[in-house]
Amino acid sequence: MTGYGRARQTLHERDITVELRSVNHRYLDVNVKAPRIYGFLEEAAKTAVASLIARGKVDVFISIDSGASGDVRISLNHKILEGYLDALHEMRDQYGLTDDISVMRLARLPDIFSAEKQEADADELTKDVLEVLAAAGADFCAMREREGAKMKEDILSRGQTILQLVAEVEKRSPQAVEEYRAKLTARMNEVLADTTIDPQRILAEAAIYADRTAVAEETVRLRSHMHQMEVMAAEEKPIGRKLDFLVQEMNREANTIGSKANDIELAKIVVDIKSEIEKIREQIQNIE
Repeated sequence: MTGYGRARQTLHERDITVELRSVNHRYLDVNVKAPRIYGFLEEAAKTAVASLIARGKVDVFISIDSGASGDVRISLNHKILEGYLDALHEMRDQYGLTDDISVMRLARLPDIFSAEKQEADADELTKDVLEVLAAAGADFCAMREREGAKMKEDILSRGQTILQLVAEVEKRSPQAVEEYRAKLTARMNEVLADTTIDPQRILAEAAIYADRTAVAEETVRLRSHMHQMEVMAAEEKPIGRKLDFLVQEMNREANTIGSKANDIELAKIVVDIKSEIEKIREQIQNIE
C-alpha cells in the first residue's frame, strides 16, 4: 500500500527531518538514505520501520542539520595568528605605521580559525532520529489507514455483488436443467415421431445432465470464501497474503462453474463473477 509521512524536529541543537514513502511490494524492503557520516542510523531505522509495516517497499530519507550544535568546534590557529602578529609588528616598526591592530581586524584574516566536525554521540543521535521517525511514522500510518478504509469498503461492496451473482447462478442452474429436459424431449419427439418415447429415458438423460452441470458445491464454497473475506477485513493485522490466496480459491470456483455451465445465461453470470474477483485481486495487491 502506498503511504507518505514526514516530521521535522530540533533536538539537541540538531534540525532533524525524516520522510517515509512506500509503494506496493510483495515483501518488506526498507531503503534508508542518510548522510554517509551517520551510517550507523541505518539498522535502527530499518527496525523501527519494520514495526510499522509488514509488506511494501519503503524509502526512508533522513536529513540532519547540525550546524548550530556541538558537533562543530571552532578553534584558533595559534601558529598562523602569531605569524600574522609578527608580520604586522614588523610592518609597523619598519614603516612607522599607526598600531591599529585589534581582535576584529585579526579575525578577518584568512585561516585564523578552523572548524572541526566533532564525532557525534551515536546513541544520542540515534534516539533523536528515532523520535522524529516515530512522528513521521504516525503520519505515514494514518495515511495508509485512510486509504485502507476506502479499499475495504470497495472490496466488501464487490463481495456483495459476487454474492448476488452467485444467487443468480443458484436460481438459473435448475432452470437450465429443466430447459435441457424440455429440449431433449422435443428433439426426441422430432426424431422418433412414430415411436413411443420412454419417459424414464428422458428422466435419466436429464439426471445425467443435472449431475454433470451441478454447481451447488462451488456456489457453497464461494459463499464461504466471501464470509472469510469479511472476517479477515475486520482483523487488525496484515491480511494481504491471506486475501491473495483466498482470491485464488474464489477464482478457481468461478472457473469450475464456468466449465460446468452448458448454458449461455450461466456463462454470462460467470463472466461477471470473474470480473468482480479480478477487481478485488487488483485491490488486494495494495493491502498489507
